[in-house]
Amino acid sequence: MPRTRVHGVELYYEVSGAGEPLLLVAGLGFGAWSWFRQIPDLSQHFRVIAFDNRGAGLSEKPDCEYTIEMMAEDAVALLRTLNVARAHVLGHSMGGYIAQEIALRHPDVVSKLILVSTSFGGKNAVLMSPETAAQMRSELEAEDRETALRRGLSLRFSDRFLAEHPEIVEEFLARRKAHFPPAYAWQRQFAACLRFETESRLSALRIPTLIVTGSDDPIVPSDGRKRPMRCIRRIRPRRSRPLSLRRTHALAGGPRCAHRQPGG
Repeated sequence: MPRTRVHGVELYYEVSGAGEPLLLVAGLGFGAWSWFRQIPDLSQHFRVIAFDNRGAGLSEKPDCEYTIEMMAEDAVALLRTLNVARAHVLGHSMGGYIAQEIALRHPDVVSKLILVSTSFGGKNAVLMSPETAAQMRSELEAEDRETALRRGLSLRFSDRFLAEHPEIVEEFLARRKAHFPPAYAWQRQFAACLRFETESRLSALRIPTLIVTGSDDPIVPSDGRKRPMRCIRRIRPRRSRPLSLRRTHALAGGPRCAHRQPGG
């Protein structure tokens, strides 16, 4: 299993396919394993690079403060280790936070930016409900983790998908159980998310960007197309042409893991 050491932390990564590089950045507590439905298709068109952030999966999990900036620098260092000068960057949830930081700190590294089920953080972020937060915490703290993770499937998949694709759901659940991080590492990543904010800085971006939202996402709530479009309008530069956020795509009835669903 390939690993490399960056900034004193050993990261696990996978590379598949050929073509333009595409970096996949996973969300809170997730990792390379979570792209198991996408990598076979994407690798037919791209050189796909998936990895586990520090604190997740098969990467090292130091018990120290994490920041989104730190994890962004880890990702850029990984690209350099792989001799990738420039890549498309796709981030999901916390991975979207990391992708934004990569684009802001290293715009020369990012060809195109894809942000899935994520936000810009800060005081204007729309928060999950207390019930959703409690359900997520139960996954971390429950003695019967399998039951807690199974209950949490409703946060990540639509009822229809759960009913129609049980084999995919069971594989997702098995992979998540096998790679579930220790509580301290999850909490370190979560604390990094709470400190994240880019909304005030995004007008500096000149990178073509696609925003994908799920209209029924309970973890990063969205009102469908309206909120992303308002964000796009807010972050136009004061002068010159509009910022190149080319497209917002809302998945009607889309849940948290809409990017993992067939036809999504």
